[in-house]
This record gives sequence, C-alpha cells and structure tokens, in this order.
Amino acid sequence: MITKQATEQEFEQAFYFIERLWDYNVYDKEAVRNVYKEILADENSFAFFLCDENGDYCGFCHGSFFLTFWMSGMTCYLASIITDEKYRGKGYGRLMVDHVKKLAKARGCKAIILDSGMPRKAAHAFYERYGFEKSCYGFELFLE
Repeated sequence: MITKQATEQEFEQAFYFIERLWDYNVYDKEAVRNVYKEILADENSFAFFLCDENGDYCGFCHGSFFLTFWMSGMTCYLASIITDEKYRGKGYGRLMVDHVKKLAKARGCKAIILDSGMPRKAAHAFYERYGFEKSCYGFELFLE
C-alpha cells in the first residue's frame, strides 16, 4: 500500500470516492471539481489516495490545518476519509489515518478532529477503535 498525493488529473477517482462518502447528497460535478482544484492548491490542505501495489485506488482522504483557540494551536481537520467498499475491513482506513497523523505531527498539530454523519455507524466504530473520542455534536446551517 502506498499513499499518493492527489493531482488534478485524478479528479475522476476523487469524485468516485466523494460520491460514495456522502451518498445522500446530490453533486454538481463542476462545482466539486473547482473545490478539488482549490484544495490541491491550498498549502493548508491535503488530499491523497491510498493505492495498492497494482495502482488500484483503495481509498481517498482530505483535510486541512488551521489554528484554533480550543487547542491553543494548530489543529488538523480530517474532512473526508473513505475506503472503497471492496477494500473495507483490511486495515486501509487505519493506514490513511496513520498517514494523516504523520502529516499533522509534521505541521505541529495538537490534535486531529473530524465529524461524521449520524448514519455512518461503522465509521464511528472504526474511529473509536483507532482512538478517537466523541467530543461534541456537529451542526450545520445552510446559507442561501
């Protein structure tokens, strides 16, 4: 298994994972493409794929680094992490979080935080097995 920095040319692979992570959402593909490009260009963001030795895409991960008063310093927000369904249960999610942990430590982060949709019970169990602790409720307010 290798982690591979995402590139603009791999948008279709990233979109494949994005659609499956939030399968209850409807996506404007060009809007997502624009966000993907911005993430790749942002020095405070990261996006990578997990690939097997044959070059098959097994997972996708993206996040960002930012300062918080809560942590009194740099924090890593793990915004998206998904393993392709056919590769689940084989430790690939752990490999991606391990890589995020290395990136976060290199940036001097004090913590990795994430949120997860209420229906994603299997993902919640994975996060807790990894060592994440439930710390808050997530809320969103859509703006028109």
